[in-house]
Amino acid sequence: MPIIKSAKKRVKVANKAAVRNSKTKRSLKTALKSFGKALTSKKAHSKVQSELAKAGKKGVMHKNKVARKQSQAAKAAKAASGVTKKAAPKAAVKKAAPKKAAPAKKPVAKKAPAKKPAAKKTTKK
Repeated sequence: MPIIKSAKKRVKVANKAAVRNSKTKRSLKTALKSFGKALTSKKAHSKVQSELAKAGKKGVMHKNKVARKQSQAAKAAKAASGVTKKAAPKAAVKKAAPKKAAPAKKPVAKKAPAKKPAAKKTTKK
């Protein structure tokens, strides 16, 4: 057991953080399990995405791992639902209107640098 006051506080803070992290991990695990059982459920998919985002935000899981897991979950849900991307008919596809060019700004002429006054000439007497 620590003797120094700051060390005692660190023990308390670390315990609180451990409890918080374990709750986040547990809710993430349950969400992943329920998603695994019902892949086609949109509710389960959104719950997994939400729990993964929370874990990343709280620092329980690295942000790149979170992104990877979210991508894997989305891919699994898409594969399970059997949805494939259909090409839109050509007649329905609209071409984007060309963007109007921004009005040209007048170039701002730079001021000529101020000339230094001529140095005084001194003559020896």
